Amino acid sequence: MQATGTFTVTLNPQEGYTTGVDGIKLGRMSIDKAFTGELHGISQGEMLSAMTTVQGSAGYVAIEQVTGTLGDKKGSFVLQHFGTMDQGKDRLTLEVVPDSGSGELVGLSGSMSIRIENGVHHYQFDYQLG
Repeated sequence: MQATGTFTVTLNPQEGYTTGVDGIKLGRMSIDKAFTGELHGISQGEMLSAMTTVQGSAGYVAIEQVTGTLGDKKGSFVLQHFGTMDQGKDRLTLEVVPDSGSGELVGLSGSMSIRIENGVHHYQFDYQLG
């Protein structure tokens, strides 16, 4: 099955354990999203990032819990992010954490892709239930 739509995202810096050395900038941020479309709801999570001294090279990991409606099913699930940028070329993986689905979303699995066009965040969520 596939769900598509858009989302807004707000990132806010949080105090982290370390800030990095040797030109590397380590950061921690809170994530708040609002999804519209076939996935309708909100998410909250946290992101850890590393910015290198090379323009356009960085990495991040994140965990966010999504709560809302997927199609006509209500519940929540967790998305795990793994993203890298290699001198401007990006790679991003978002996957549902196994067994994180609740309510009518128990047994949910899948992956999400994100694209940004004219400042608008679009998602495509390929998933299976059960």
